Amino acid sequence: MAADKGLRRRLRLRNLATGAVAVLALWGLAAYVVLPIAWTHYERQPGLADRPMVTHTAQGIPGDPLNVGLVGVKEDVLRAMHAAGWYPADPITWRSSIEIVGSVVLDRPYHDAPVSPLYYDGRREDFAFEKPVGTSADKREHVRFWQVLDKGAENRPVWLGSATFDRGVGLSHDTGQVTHHIGPDIDAVRDELTDDLQKAGMVEATYQITGIGPTLNGRNGEGDPYYTDGEIWMSRLVPAGVKTAKPPEILPPPAFVGFKDRLWHWVASRL
Repeated sequence: MAADKGLRRRLRLRNLATGAVAVLALWGLAAYVVLPIAWTHYERQPGLADRPMVTHTAQGIPGDPLNVGLVGVKEDVLRAMHAAGWYPADPITWRSSIEIVGSVVLDRPYHDAPVSPLYYDGRREDFAFEKPVGTSADKREHVRFWQVLDKGAENRPVWLGSATFDRGVGLSHDTGQVTHHIGPDIDAVRDELTDDLQKAGMVEATYQITGIGPTLNGRNGEGDPYYTDGEIWMSRLVPAGVKTAKPPEILPPPAFVGFKDRLWHWVASRL
């Protein structure tokens, strides 16, 4: 009887050990193989695979994350943004700085007010555009773009941008300088810009590439909080500004990323 009990105990221990090894093996496979592959879906733009997906301030502080992209030559970008109703931002000068202060204080329009520079890959943005919200430059949606590839997967230049909403003027939490503070839901601005381009008939196709990844408690260079699903929505622009009446082709993400996006949107709707 004692021998039988000892045998059963050894069998239980062996089964527990086998189960523990199996669990550890599955965890290792998921954590170090499956999930990294699933989270990274650069397959539509492999030239971006090793690039950082966040901007920096002039002081080297991490700034706004990249969340939107365009495919097309410089002229395609300018035509598309104009057709979508986004204004090119003025350069920062004494005159434009005074004008933006007057716009905020006197509550008067300034549709092409300057935006502060951000840096990606050591250089400031190539283009900045904005879309007014309200009657002054106090609130606006804006985006900065950098050309990051001379020739991407579609044999056309690739631009990455950071789209955010300026909710008001204040002081930087990090430097104390006068600046705009952004709203936390940066995905909403990304989605609105993408929709504006599509409604203007300037997009052939849209698809996702991996950005910074899901972020609940991000902070930009001014210390403002933000949250994002961490994806970059790319818009392949129509060439030569020839508008299309067809809805753009939407290229779906991998199944795992689609599930993650649905889960994220459920979480974000409760923030």
